[in-house]
Amino acid sequence: MKNKILTLALAAGLVTAGAGTAMAHHSYAMFDKTKTATLTGTVRTVQWTNPHVYIWLYVPNDKGAQDIWGIEFGGGPNGLERHGWTKNTLHVGDKIVLKINPLKDGRTGGLFLNVTLPNGKVMTMGGGDQS
Repeated sequence: MKNKILTLALAAGLVTAGAGTAMAHHSYAMFDKTKTATLTGTVRTVQWTNPHVYIWLYVPNDKGAQDIWGIEFGGGPNGLERHGWTKNTLHVGDKIVLKINPLKDGRTGGLFLNVTLPNGKVMTMGGGDQS
């Protein structure tokens, strides 16, 4: 009986330790979650990769040039696909409007909140037609 209790306790401890490690693999501390920004630009690249999907976007700046913004999704392809996204939802050259939490340090990057596609459909991490 002692061995059974010890085995269960160890198993529970491993599960707890494993969950803590999995949850701590990535910090969102670099993003200012108290602010949102809206970017209008053209898709340069979509990186449909694990552990996070990224969009690279050309965004006009106030000097008449274009900045390249890197936008991180909070999840990977598998999670997005479960909510209606595909690797073909966004295409290079698409003109889109993104809502993000910007980087705290002011660099051209942020955390994805939603996107308005060229056809007017709004997509979030949870799928379509949401804002």
